[in-house]
Amino acid sequence: MTTLFELAKVLRSKNSGPFEITLDVLFNSKENYFRVKDAGIITKSLIADLYHISEQQIHHLVFFDQALGFKITFARETSSGTVGDRDVYGAQQHAPLMNIIIK
Repeated sequence: MTTLFELAKVLRSKNSGPFEITLDVLFNSKENYFRVKDAGIITKSLIADLYHISEQQIHHLVFFDQALGFKITFARETSSGTVGDRDVYGAQQHAPLMNIIIK
């Protein structure tokens, strides 16, 4: 069993404006990228479960073959910089992706 963390070259998160978070996952080989993509495990349902959000809050889940990566964008529970926001830059939100098992 291999985790997404082991296969990806870059796992990062960032704000996509004050109301959204974007997760970027990039690979340094076609083999690893297509292994993850073809496994079919990266779905809105999985992301909703990992982040405790509804699938409707996920605005984009897109694979980019040319870039060997995929991007997920979802609505923030609390807008960036407001009271209760614990990650103003959205830079700590990629951790739940790390332990996804890829077969």
